[in-house]
Amino acid sequence: MGRIAVLLFLLLAPAGRSLATDDISTSGADPQISIHEGFVDERTCASCHADQAAAFSKSHHAKAMALADDETVRGDFNNTRFDHDGVVTTFTRRDGRFFVGTEGADAGQAEFEIKYTFAYEPLQQYLVDIGGGRLQALDIAWDTVRRQWFWLGNGTPAKPGSTYHWTGPFYRWNRTCIDCHSTDPQARFQPQTNAYKSTYVATSIGCQSCHGPGAKHVASAQSGNVSSSLPDTSLPKVDAGVCFACHARRTKLLDGYQPGKPLLDHFSPDLLRQDLYFPDGQILDEVFEYGSFQQSKMARAGVTCLDCHRPHEAGLKVEGNALCTQCHTETKPERFVNQDPSGLFDTPAHTRHQVGSTGAQCANCHMPERTYMKVDPRRDHSFVIPRPDLSATLGAPNACTTCHVGRTNDWAAETMDGWYGTQWRKRPSIAHAFAGAANGDQAAVAALRALVGDQDQAGIVRGSAIAALSGISGGDFTADIRAAAADADPLVRLGAAEAAGNIAPERRLEAIGNLLGDSTRAVRVAAANALASIPPNLFGNQRGNFETAVADLRAYVETNADVAETQSNYGVFLFARQRTAEAEAAFRRAISLDPTLEAMRINLAEFYRATGRNDLSEQTYAEAIGMAPDRADLRYGHALSLVRKQALTEAITELQEAVRLDPQNSRYKTTFAVALDSAGRTEEALDKLDGWAAGADADVLGLALQYSLKLRRVPEALKYAEDLARLRPDDQQISGLIEQLKRAVNGK
Repeated sequence: MGRIAVLLFLLLAPAGRSLATDDISTSGADPQISIHEGFVDERTCASCHADQAAAFSKSHHAKAMALADDETVRGDFNNTRFDHDGVVTTFTRRDGRFFVGTEGADAGQAEFEIKYTFAYEPLQQYLVDIGGGRLQALDIAWDTVRRQWFWLGNGTPAKPGSTYHWTGPFYRWNRTCIDCHSTDPQARFQPQTNAYKSTYVATSIGCQSCHGPGAKHVASAQSGNVSSSLPDTSLPKVDAGVCFACHARRTKLLDGYQPGKPLLDHFSPDLLRQDLYFPDGQILDEVFEYGSFQQSKMARAGVTCLDCHRPHEAGLKVEGNALCTQCHTETKPERFVNQDPSGLFDTPAHTRHQVGSTGAQCANCHMPERTYMKVDPRRDHSFVIPRPDLSATLGAPNACTTCHVGRTNDWAAETMDGWYGTQWRKRPSIAHAFAGAANGDQAAVAALRALVGDQDQAGIVRGSAIAALSGISGGDFTADIRAAAADADPLVRLGAAEAAGNIAPERRLEAIGNLLGDSTRAVRVAAANALASIPPNLFGNQRGNFETAVADLRAYVETNADVAETQSNYGVFLFARQRTAEAEAAFRRAISLDPTLEAMRINLAEFYRATGRNDLSEQTYAEAIGMAPDRADLRYGHALSLVRKQALTEAITELQEAVRLDPQNSRYKTTFAVALDSAGRTEEALDKLDGWAAGADADVLGLALQYSLKLRRVPEALKYAEDLARLRPDDQQISGLIEQLKRAVNGK
């Protein structure tokens, strides 16, 4: 043992002087590398764990970020030109360095040096330093499979310097990307200058990204306390949280996440919202793996990422169907006490496809792919059963028609009828409940309530169900939210806290007051947000818990000090607490972080409206329109601010623009008509309403009826009343009015 300890000491001695220091730069070429407190140089790990380091070096994780050089850059920089929508970009190399010439923040053509590569395959992006420590990811990436440049954006390119231009906050590595491509990255945002002094322990993902700070582990090895027979307790056990800290669509609540720490104390995961997931829970937007995997029976049975993926190479443990038949065997595996995954699945009797064919692969049916970033196909981890019948009615995709291109959902469903009969169509699904909630369908209420109460459903499904339930208008869901707030699953309680924001403020404390003292930070922060408008004297014995939850909220705001949306949302919170000076400062801070993000100015304009400063409200809307003249909501908000200033003529012009930009919005139309009527232009208002009446909603028809009566145009009033009655067949007042109008038209 003594000889082993001496060898370990000799191997590790070079790192010994910096084991407990902070911000001591290593001798590497990357100026952002610093050995943070508790960490060691990543090379120290490889000195003892050579096999693991060799395996890890082959992984995409190890190549997540690198200094740009001849070995790491995969794109074509040999005087290449790329043109998209009139934006010309050139890629060149000189003296072993790489350069890109493209449109800068000032709209002029400029040359930037590539500092880092970002990702490895199927695409590689590139980072440039634009000053102030800001590293920006180019929005033109290299397709490593097709070996060509491509633009990552969609639609019309963003204006130079704006949020979604490559020079803007959305593409800022320090803000958007930093958490997951390096080892212990620290953004170190400087609020006074909006600059960064970012550092990390290693340029790319390293050993300590998953195993945690290694200084104690190294010290233990140096002291001779590590051997093959004695466990080392100086490193936390690697669990699924390490994977999900990055492989999740989430909001960061606190810096410093390390393995072994509760995931929901550092991150708040997004629930199954309609803009992120299809109604049946399949991935829609770029949500990564956490949200889908949490829905699966596998997750509830105790399966983890490392059951399928090799820990260091990060590839699959076994290729093909053998990966699935590790557990889905003829005999039930002993590890599954409450679940039975046994059966014969890797046979044509189950797959209905020829052995070895594409359709016979488990993953192709139960983990269909969806492509993100234009070239990156990723598999759904909810392990769905194909439901072409739901595709036909609810729009959720299915593996059958995804593979059999050109075939219809009806064809796929009828084929499955031939295999299984029609009983498969009756298999319970979350899809109808969530689709109904997205459409505001009252019929979805019972289905969502059933999901919330179903203990066999995953926590993320139940939490999402209570959040969706609260968004359906016309019901009182206080009791439902209160019951969900007492659930044992933190994701259900998180859903309850978010749901409380949709009920009347005076009912919220009753519904989720207990969540202020919740054991999970994500839940406490959501509860504090929902209860912002509650007067302090109403909290009673929960006052202390509320202040603690607010402190958690402030920590979240400070952690995201460079995120405009976070600062603006905090302004809303502060205003609800009647801290108007601090609220205004937060709104202005948000604008300073992202001057071109219109929503930030809308919040400030509405803040000024609510505090009676109409001139400032109108001015702020005007500034926002100057940056985004084609935003209908800005035109509408500006119009209302002009009305408050009694500038009706100018308001009418803005309302006309709002209707032109969003001709389907009935609220814009009716407000425009009301403004015309207020200006004495009732006939013009009625003419506008008449043009919109075909297929219009009740608000448009009701206003047309009102103005036709005002102008004594009885035949037109009768027409509008009859159209309105078709939308409101049970409205007795309209029925009575129709009879009166008929008599007036007939002269009786």
